[in-house]
Amino acid sequence: MREFTEQEQVRRNKINDIKALGIDPFGHRFERTAYAMDIKEKYKDVDHDAFENMNDIVSVAGRIMFIRKMGKASFISIQDKTGKIQIYISINDVGEETYSLFKTADIGDIVGIKGKVMKTQTGEVTIKCLEYTHLVKALKPLPEKFHGLTDIEERYRRRYVDLIMNEESKAIAFTRPRIIRCIQNFMDNEGFTEVETPVLTTLLTGASASPFVTHHNTQDLDMYLRIALELPLKRLLVGGMEAVYEIGRVFRNEGMDPKHNPEFTLMEAYLAYSDLNGMMDLTERMFQTIAKNVFGKMTYNWCGDEINLEGPWKRVSMTDAIKEKTGIDFKQITDVNEALRLAGEHHIEVQEHEKTIGHIINLFFEQYVEETLIQPTFLYGHPVEISPLTKKNPLDPRFVDRFELFIGGKEFANAYTELNDPIDQLERFEEQLKERNLGNDEANDIDMDFIEALEYGMPPAGGIGYGIDRLCMLFTEQESIRDVILFPTMKPNDKK
Repeated sequence: MREFTEQEQVRRNKINDIKALGIDPFGHRFERTAYAMDIKEKYKDVDHDAFENMNDIVSVAGRIMFIRKMGKASFISIQDKTGKIQIYISINDVGEETYSLFKTADIGDIVGIKGKVMKTQTGEVTIKCLEYTHLVKALKPLPEKFHGLTDIEERYRRRYVDLIMNEESKAIAFTRPRIIRCIQNFMDNEGFTEVETPVLTTLLTGASASPFVTHHNTQDLDMYLRIALELPLKRLLVGGMEAVYEIGRVFRNEGMDPKHNPEFTLMEAYLAYSDLNGMMDLTERMFQTIAKNVFGKMTYNWCGDEINLEGPWKRVSMTDAIKEKTGIDFKQITDVNEALRLAGEHHIEVQEHEKTIGHIINLFFEQYVEETLIQPTFLYGHPVEISPLTKKNPLDPRFVDRFELFIGGKEFANAYTELNDPIDQLERFEEQLKERNLGNDEANDIDMDFIEALEYGMPPAGGIGYGIDRLCMLFTEQESIRDVILFPTMKPNDKK
């Protein structure tokens, strides 16, 4: 049986007082005509005395965040989605019965106010209440005003309370959709079509990641929640859609940390007749468009670094970046034993399935370069072994036409000149199976339907994937992914 605190029990008892007045404690529709911030902005420059000749009536609704009762007149503050506004309520204006109803109010209750806009002697825009409507009785008290939810885990777990108490959390919650809408408008203006592809799949393709497994009862079939969006979108290129993108949830059964959540939002885009360089240009324009149109600035403070999004962004090959940090030129190394010797000298652990020059190059990059790429940098020229879906570089087939965008030492995008040779693609899939047999649990499956699609002919294309959550972290200057996801994955709450 649930036990209630003294405050909670008092609030529950007030339900009967409200019912005794013939009012539903949990309310009905209320006609609102204005929002708090709009009213304050409209009247902020109107002199106090000018209100004497005005009779501007507004209706607002929101949650009570402050109450100062003073006998027959009181002040409250209510909060709607735009912010807070002060209300003056007097028994002389609303009558004794309504004022008695008001006296049952607690902080956290939701009310409707119809009244005249005025300004106090201190210059605060206020609504003089003429009609008071009880809407919802809050049965639990809000956290103490100045501390809110101080337990960070509880902030994420009880996001609804965090949004009530924390203006920054609410601002981020409203900013993220504006970022996504800006991206959609940008992509639409670039000639792309937004599409939707299946979340459930029978094959692991499009990325190297551990999946979530589910089961289709009717077909008695184990299925995966998708780990990427890639192959269905490229099928659409074969079908002639030519420029497509999707913003959608993907699921990777991996660890959680300030930069990773098991389910996250990914955007992938594919453009026929483009290539690696086209994706670089598209990416730089997109980030700068968000910066200008949503935030009106080009510089952001993120994870202790000042990031400048002004172009042109740096472009450097993986081998050149490693050479710059270590003096080793992997373009000149063709013997895997030599690469293994260098890894040993630099105390880099190489797993059995990583005993190729390409994998060792990637291990060197992760150890010596990745965290040093602070300003926006397009890192290109990845080894073929770690890029199973990418077209080989025509000048050096050991490497592929791929880039990753790094900002603040973190990956923000992954792009390819897309592999459209079905013979080469099948060989890459087969190599992935060999790696799986050597212990790489994240190796891709063979998707024979995709091979067949390529056999019908896919145009040369550029493709890219963006982590939308991390992009939102940068633009809202947040260090944890949990601050830009409304409901991050959490361990079960064991508190009673």
